[in-house]
Amino acid sequence: MSTPEVVGHRPASVPPVRRVRALAAVGLARLLATQSPARIRAVLRQLAGRTPPATYAQAKTARDDVVAVSLTCAAREGCVPRSLAVVLLCRAAGRGVTWCVGARRVPPFGAHAWVEVDGRPVDEPYPADYFRTLFTEP
Repeated sequence: MSTPEVVGHRPASVPPVRRVRALAAVGLARLLATQSPARIRAVLRQLAGRTPPATYAQAKTARDDVVAVSLTCAAREGCVPRSLAVVLLCRAAGRGVTWCVGARRVPPFGAHAWVEVDGRPVDEPYPADYFRTLFTEP
C-alpha cells in the first residue's frame, strides 16, 4: 500500500538570486551526501571557520528555499541532502547552523538528518525529542 505525499516544490516562489544560490547549495549537498559521515563532518568543519550563528528565521528561510527548488530535498527521504544544503546555504551567507544526524527513539528504526539553531530543530514536522541525536557538527 502506498501513502500519498505532498511536497512543497515551488521554485517560482523564491526570488531569482536566492533561487540560484539554493540550487548551487543543493547541487553541492547532493554530491556531499554521497560521502561517508566522517568525510561530511570534515568538510563541514573546514567550511565552518568562525561563522556567527544563524537565527531561526535565517535558517528557516534557507530551508524553505532549498525545499522550494528541489524535489529531492522536499521529499521526506531527502533529509540528508536537504540538511546539508541548508548548512551550505547558511554558511555561504556567513552564518552557522548545527548539522545533526540521529535515529528514531521508538521502533521501527529510522535515521534522520536535520539542522538546529540554539538546540531547536528548524522547521521539522516531528517533536523535538522524536529523534535521538547520534552526532552533530556545529
